[in-house]
Amino acid sequence: MNPVAAIGRGTLDLVAAIGAMAIFALRGAFAWTSGPFYMREFAGAAIRIGFNSLPVVGLTAIFTGAALALNIYDGSLRFNAETFLPQILSVSIVRELGPGFAALMVAGRSSSGMAAELGAMRVSDQIDAMSTLAVDPYKYLIAPRILATTIMLPFLVLVADLIGILGGWLVAVYALEFEGATYVRNIDQFLTADDVVSGLIKAGVFGFLISVMGCYYGFMSRGGAQGVGAATRSAVVASAVAILASNYVMTSLFVDF
Repeated sequence: MNPVAAIGRGTLDLVAAIGAMAIFALRGAFAWTSGPFYMREFAGAAIRIGFNSLPVVGLTAIFTGAALALNIYDGSLRFNAETFLPQILSVSIVRELGPGFAALMVAGRSSSGMAAELGAMRVSDQIDAMSTLAVDPYKYLIAPRILATTIMLPFLVLVADLIGILGGWLVAVYALEFEGATYVRNIDQFLTADDVVSGLIKAGVFGFLISVMGCYYGFMSRGGAQGVGAATRSAVVASAVAILASNYVMTSLFVDF
């Protein structure tokens, strides 16, 4: 086998896949603009993705904040800088860990669910039947899920930020003997609106990517139950990679050099 030809073939396949996914994302994201808009589907998706994800996101955030507080204290103690624990912890959670961990939890929970649900509908010919009945599956199935995830993830991240900072506060006050009021005052004086907004913008982008990956792999799945399983697995992996890659790109744009 010619290695150059293999590399070229793989590159062309990758570009074609990215192009197909981009076309799918644009069509799904803007399908609702020409009407009708299925409010019931949107509300159901928002509840499943937003409200039902609160427990796992909250648990992840509080333990992340608690563990981060211990690590920051241990590292800063070597430089006699332990008093900066609240400032470092709050910025780390709001700008990076809150959006990233919340998005990864939602990807594992909701992206896989979208892929499995749409994949089951595809292999059982429900999507084809919907098209036969003159119901656009992009408007009925894809657009509500993309909009709901993009809108709800920033709210989940905002809750995760608060719970993560609370977890750090509990460890700092009850394990590291910090003064609770001083801890809160230091965060209030140091944290800026730009820090919060940058994290929420990341959350919106992550939500869009998560929903696109879940819907795309589920919508395109073939091959019965085995195909649905493969689509679910691919959706979760692709969502995680997209989250981490886009996080770096957005961080490089937000950081002032």
